[in-house]
Amino acid sequence: MTVHHIEKHLMKLNASSRAKIARKLLTSLDELSEEEIEQLWAKEAFRRHEEMTRGKAKSRSVEQALKYARAQLK
Repeated sequence: MTVHHIEKHLMKLNASSRAKIARKLLTSLDELSEEEIEQLWAKEAFRRHEEMTRGKAKSRSVEQALKYARAQLK
């Protein structure tokens, strides 16, 4: 199972369930060093940049992103 496959299924969950999983994942990062966390964020930023460059992801304005996030929390 790939990360993309897992992510696809997780995004189908309601906001509350996703928040619980996110909290657990973030808590698990507490075991990592600052350098390891920084490397993970750099990898994630690069992955997102690649998706944008290849047209696999679309950008949103801050207003759009906040509107979407608020709607997901309702």
